[in-house]
Amino acid sequence: MLLAIKILFIVVWFLIFGKLFLFWLWLWQLKNYHLGRFRAHFERQKIKKFLASFYRLKVPSQTKKTLAIEGAWFLALAVFFAYAGGQTDDNFRLLAVVLLLFLPLIASVFILLFQIPALIWQAGIMRRAKNKIRSFGKLTVIGVSGSFGKTSTKEFLAAILKEKFNVLKTKENINAEVGIAQTILRELNDAHQVFVAEIGAYQKGKIKQVCDMIKPNIGILTGINQQHLATFGSQKNIVKAKFELLRALPEEGTAILNNDSQQIVESARRTESLRVKSKMFCSSETTADLWAENVAVDKNRISFMAKSRDGDEALFEANLIGRQNVINVLMAAVCGKKLGMTLAEIAEACANFSQNNLKKGINGVDVLDYTYSANPASVSAHLKYLKTVYKDKNPKTRIAIVMPCLIELGSASKKTHYDLGKEIARVCDLCVITTKDRFKELRKGASEASEGSHKMFLLENAQDIWSKIRDFAQEGNVILLESRAPKALMDMLEIQ
Repeated sequence: MLLAIKILFIVVWFLIFGKLFLFWLWLWQLKNYHLGRFRAHFERQKIKKFLASFYRLKVPSQTKKTLAIEGAWFLALAVFFAYAGGQTDDNFRLLAVVLLLFLPLIASVFILLFQIPALIWQAGIMRRAKNKIRSFGKLTVIGVSGSFGKTSTKEFLAAILKEKFNVLKTKENINAEVGIAQTILRELNDAHQVFVAEIGAYQKGKIKQVCDMIKPNIGILTGINQQHLATFGSQKNIVKAKFELLRALPEEGTAILNNDSQQIVESARRTESLRVKSKMFCSSETTADLWAENVAVDKNRISFMAKSRDGDEALFEANLIGRQNVINVLMAAVCGKKLGMTLAEIAEACANFSQNNLKKGINGVDVLDYTYSANPASVSAHLKYLKTVYKDKNPKTRIAIVMPCLIELGSASKKTHYDLGKEIARVCDLCVITTKDRFKELRKGASEASEGSHKMFLLENAQDIWSKIRDFAQEGNVILLESRAPKALMDMLEIQ
């Protein structure tokens, strides 16, 4: 092989391996470098998802960690090709093919090796955060966890408590141990009276790890379902993991629980190892320690009468979307009461709440934008909202939904998608599914609920999706976007 041609071959191969590695690094980063989440990604369509590394161009978000990994990889790749380039043509080709075949494994091992220093750094930052938060003796620490509703409840709670206290909360969807630790180290100061932390997890022990760091006085458990079943391994493990928050509470602390969640109620009844004596239940459906009556749901607003066992009551009106927010507000409200606020004070704070998920799109169509993430409970809640606010009031309203199949549901995935297909068929006139994983189950559920008349399509390309939903983009109609939607589609919808 001529030297110039060989150099060209080396450069081409170098670029190919670089592109492939960036794809795998992107995927590992997307899955938070979590082996269980990475493995769950390949539960369905293994070959297609593996081959995607060849035709999809993906680059990870550039952080100090990814920059270090990328630098080390390209240095190692340069050393490899410097060695391979000195071999005979046949040996060079053989080495290149071997590397190509084993690249996913080699790349994954290479990436995970960087978890060792990352874990050491993580332990150090959590230790520093733990020492810092201990130095604030009068600080009230509130942990919020659950399979769904965490972020909304945390945001509502922080807004309520800010009427009376100086509050620090974890920002947006930061709910992992490092993000919480960094919030403490960077933002917590002597002026803060309350710290509210959203706590998420993909496996047992993680919530306990966070609680060992922050030592919560109050724990709010928003709900439990099959979300992340694939990484937890079983529903029993999910329940145990979520209850780590309550087990971490001191005897004089307070546990606030969603009485509408059957799994929480049953588990709380069986759990005898909780030190915390004060348990307060909230419900949007029945009498509890704090409950709601006369619930009304409008397009951009909810209202209800909140009543407490101690006789306190107040009318709540908030610019929030969907009945699912009633229980979230109640859990935040009971926490406010625990810290000395009246329901009237809390209701006044709630009057300033607002959500921007309901937007206007092209031709005045309503777009319900929930493109951050999705789980079975949230999708179901959004469908109920559409039925209550749109279909029941005007049956002529046409509703389309665009969403991928839900991920990390493990053994519950088939039934969950089948049931969800039924719900979609009862509310939506058109459904576009953007991933194939459980399309069969969704379509089966939709077909049975509509006696075969429901329109459900599997489309991955943004232009194809737009062609299907274009007729729905008219004033008076609604398009529901769940989880990740193609950016090009968002642009075509001209969402304001």
